[in-house]
Amino acid sequence: MRSMQRRQLLELLGISAAAIALPITGFGQTPAFAKGAVIRTLQKDYAPEELGGGATLFHEHLSLAPDFMEKFSAASAAVQAASNGTPARTNTAPAPAANNNPARPPQSGPTRDMQAMLADLALTKSAGVSCLVDAGHMDMGRDIEFVRRAARQSGLPIVASAGFYSQPYYPREIATMSEDEIVKALLDQVDALPAGALGEIGSWDEMTKDERKVFRAVGRVQVATNLPVITHTGIPGKAAIEQLDILEDAGVKPERVVIGHLGNLTDASVYVHKTICRRGAFVGFDRQGGNGDAQQVPLVMALINAGYADHLLFSADASSGYDKTLTVFLPKLKAAGASDEVLHRIMVDNPRRLLAFVPLRPRA
Repeated sequence: MRSMQRRQLLELLGISAAAIALPITGFGQTPAFAKGAVIRTLQKDYAPEELGGGATLFHEHLSLAPDFMEKFSAASAAVQAASNGTPARTNTAPAPAANNNPARPPQSGPTRDMQAMLADLALTKSAGVSCLVDAGHMDMGRDIEFVRRAARQSGLPIVASAGFYSQPYYPREIATMSEDEIVKALLDQVDALPAGALGEIGSWDEMTKDERKVFRAVGRVQVATNLPVITHTGIPGKAAIEQLDILEDAGVKPERVVIGHLGNLTDASVYVHKTICRRGAFVGFDRQGGNGDAQQVPLVMALINAGYADHLLFSADASSGYDKTLTVFLPKLKAAGASDEVLHRIMVDNPRRLLAFVPLRPRA
């Protein structure tokens, strides 16, 4: 049913399937990876070359707590109220993605319904995705066994992440834990999963004392494991540079980091975006594929035209459907002048460069 709806929509829009297909062959040299580098998924470790046949979505969520969006809305409202000096008003409606009713039709995004999830992942694979990163963890309410089952039954390689999210979601003990204790807790998560990334590691608005402590600990864990780091920045991209500063101060190489949600920072000069790129890190445009993503097209094109295509990563953050980055956002970039070769580098090569690492700890 979902495939039929998509095909009918494309026909109505006058767009052929070929126009949105992600080209995967015929583009010069593939990236060179270090000897022994792997992309660590829940199923197994892959050589990076094995996942070069399709796109990788670097920031998605397959499982979140039913009240995740309630907390998200409340925290956002509190920030807005503080800036306006007015009482916070929150949306207490249940998160629509937390679907526990198998009678409902499949829907995009995190769900408790395995059949709905498998339908989404099948659509995602058909769109040209060969790997997906689940950027959630325990404090976001991720059900890792649900994610394992989805990976196993769909056959789609899924990378699991370790970490702590941001101040509104931290477990209470974070406030009293030492940095050393957080490092140990993170390493325990890394080994138990096993994790293929650290993320999403966030700051909600202005960085708090606890968030800085967690970022320092994450930096130390990255150095001990060589895992990539995926971050969450407050809207609009607040603390992006400070996040990278803290990680670099801990010894993290910028090329192991993607600063997330910078599509929300709609600055025509793309000053922060260029600064992140110049320092060697990746810029995450990770809420792509929805109705409002046209405002990111000029930002992306400015960065491509400035020579920073190799520092860009795209994903949907489960906000619009896992396939929509490819089927909705990429056509907009092509219409704006982005070449198939550049889009291939961004969707296929760049995420493998981020995720591929030489393990410093054995797979548990």
